[in-house]
Amino acid sequence: MISLNQLPLEAKAAVAAGVVFFSTMLSRSYLAEQLELRTRRWLLRLQMALFANALMLIGSLHVWRSTVTTFSRSSAASSLCFILWKIAVFMFLALAHSSFFTLLFLVAEEPYFFSLAAYTCLGAYIILIFFLFTIGSVEQAYKFLAGRGAKAGTGNKNSRTAMKPVLAVVLTVVLTVVGLLNASQPPTVNSVEVPVHKLPSTMNNLKVVLLSDIHLGPTVGKTKLAMIVRMVKALKPDITVIVGDLTDSEAEIIRPAVEPLGELSSPLGTYFVTGNHEYYTSDVSNWFELLKSFNIRPLHNENVKIVSPKSADDWFCLAGVDDIEADVLRYSGHGMDLKKALRDCSSEHAIVLLAHQPIAAKWALQERPDINLILSGHTHGGQMFPLNAGAYFLNPFFVGLYKVGQNTFVYVSPGTVYFGIPMRLGSRAEITEIILRS
Repeated sequence: MISLNQLPLEAKAAVAAGVVFFSTMLSRSYLAEQLELRTRRWLLRLQMALFANALMLIGSLHVWRSTVTTFSRSSAASSLCFILWKIAVFMFLALAHSSFFTLLFLVAEEPYFFSLAAYTCLGAYIILIFFLFTIGSVEQAYKFLAGRGAKAGTGNKNSRTAMKPVLAVVLTVVLTVVGLLNASQPPTVNSVEVPVHKLPSTMNNLKVVLLSDIHLGPTVGKTKLAMIVRMVKALKPDITVIVGDLTDSEAEIIRPAVEPLGELSSPLGTYFVTGNHEYYTSDVSNWFELLKSFNIRPLHNENVKIVSPKSADDWFCLAGVDDIEADVLRYSGHGMDLKKALRDCSSEHAIVLLAHQPIAAKWALQERPDINLILSGHTHGGQMFPLNAGAYFLNPFFVGLYKVGQNTFVYVSPGTVYFGIPMRLGSRAEITEIILRS
């Protein structure tokens, strides 16, 4: 029988990730009700950070071997430049690994430089892993298709071996810079007209501003939120909705950064539903109270009647459901309950639903096909290459406006800021101005 000591480092890292994952499931299932809330918060975040780092260790070993070990036998291995390169690669990997721990120790009103640097390295790490794997796969495919009849000289082989990591690093640096510049720009304002079946004519051209995935935390602070609030106020919406993932931290810690939300003043109200990251904070009740103090109403599996300013008899039903992650985490008193959320919302009036995840939108339409419009977020439009492809295939609705059946539309926001990594590649942050047409 093979002992743990005999396993390669990659296998040990995989075993460690499995152990952490098992302990996470165990604590969620059997310890959730026995631990204090604050202890549960820290335990969940620590487990997530350890799990991510264990998985990343597999990739980090590959990065080190590709970018350092490959050159260790060359004539330049003893030079000062190579020593500095080794230090740079080590620091890069260390910063990437430390990014997940900033949620535990480095969250404040404005982002710390260390957090921004760590998450930037994490983004570059993901891109570098992709290119190292892709270039290696292309080389192997070429060898397989071309055959090995003509053997190249040792010099040419070493040259090709060295070119692979160099090419991957250059591409990573270029895309990282492009991603940082793209994410540093203010979100674009996207105006979308949506015909809403049974919307009263007195409510034609009603303006709803949609925000999603702001992710206040290690790399997003008060300055960015204040900019977003100013942009929203300039649009003069009738209703403002925030469809989850407003935050990655507890309300008490990051309260100063949230204060700009108090300046939102839509005539027909500002509303909020939870995203998966609100449940990762294990602080949803405090967030609800904080948002209420800013006149933002959480829709906790409930609905409100949005009454036309022109006629008290004209209205539509605005409903919101808890994020489905609450069910996965067994978060007490929370979980998607569409029947409760749509109580008293009949098909005689238009129904607009706020649901953070597109998969929740799909489930909602399967249960209640009479819903006219669903507003979601969560996908970030993939946020950055190469994660875009995964987000596209994992979600039934990816980004933008979808028509489902005759009278139903789903709109998925690509996110108003970003999660953690201050980069966007192949996507753009967005504030969505939705014009409802009767």
